[in-house]
Amino acid sequence: MPDSRLQRLGEVLVDYSTRVAQDELVFVDAHRAAAPLIREVYKNILRAGGRPLVRIRLEELNDTLLSEGSDEQIEWVNPSSWDLVERADVLIALEAYTNTKRLSNIEPARQARFGRAHQAVSDRFLERAAAGELRWVGTVLPTNAAAQDARMSLVEYEDFVYRAGFLDRDDPVGEWRAFGEELERVSAFLSDKGQLRVVGDDTDLTLAVAGRIWIPAAGDVNFPDGEVFTGPIETSVEGSIRFTYPASFHGREVQDVRLRFEGGEVVEVTARRGEDFLREMIGMDDGARRVGEFAFGMNEAVTEFTGHPLFDEKIGGTVHLALGKSYPETGGRNESGLHWDLVCDLRTHGEVYADGELVYRDGKFLDGVLD
Repeated sequence: MPDSRLQRLGEVLVDYSTRVAQDELVFVDAHRAAAPLIREVYKNILRAGGRPLVRIRLEELNDTLLSEGSDEQIEWVNPSSWDLVERADVLIALEAYTNTKRLSNIEPARQARFGRAHQAVSDRFLERAAAGELRWVGTVLPTNAAAQDARMSLVEYEDFVYRAGFLDRDDPVGEWRAFGEELERVSAFLSDKGQLRVVGDDTDLTLAVAGRIWIPAAGDVNFPDGEVFTGPIETSVEGSIRFTYPASFHGREVQDVRLRFEGGEVVEVTARRGEDFLREMIGMDDGARRVGEFAFGMNEAVTEFTGHPLFDEKIGGTVHLALGKSYPETGGRNESGLHWDLVCDLRTHGEVYADGELVYRDGKFLDGVLD
């Protein structure tokens, strides 16, 4: 018997997150292990009158390309990628890795080469999304591999994932709409602020956000969601930050990351584990050493670290920044083949000041601030 939460997820992705309409071309980009969710999504696209186009990925093929391919083959971009980015009305991405460590032994330089080569396609995708020409959402189907990373059984991890998406509730869409109103209040409050200062353990970081747009993310891009984010002024970031949790990128993990910024650029970097990989990634291009995104995690249904950035960056009481590419809809201008989110927990001894005024402490906005 199908899990009712999986059925709800298929409905929410099509009817709420992407709002598929009659005759729209809906590109479903999915891993093979996501088959149960692919069926639910496909069914709901048909019910909405859309035209589903499904591409099923074998994750081991990308591994083979990066390990066996020549530089020219790694840099080759399939022309169909351009066609889909230009023609699709909706993109639904379904992740279901069966081996999250599959790229651990791939040379970082080869991964960076791949990222640079595909930057133009990614940029065009984000341009169309920012212009409202393309709606998209990405989500994760629980697998044993992801459950192991989270140090949970598969059943425990499924409960965690579906709880994070409010799919264990009677009316998930109603819950997301109500949560969206809360995120709108945070966005409205931050929209007229010029500078933020983040203070915590081994952290004292300032960044300018004047004139930038704060986006309330309520399940219509990532799912689950629950953050408010912007693109800080590229040359403004100053100071130091220590990231609480390990950060993964392309199957590689770095731990205890500490960055120091001057003039918006990383000038000092250390990590207890994976430092060489981190240095290779932020050396990918000129924009990889700058901050493309800063955000507050607001989803109180996500309370624990799991090792997956889709969930970790939403943990209520955290902030995160992404090195590299900005989202154009925020007004951010940083260009890069990298977009790597790193999370700092502020639930203990954390503070945020807006234009010099304390507005956030120990993982929450102060009472009355958002009124």
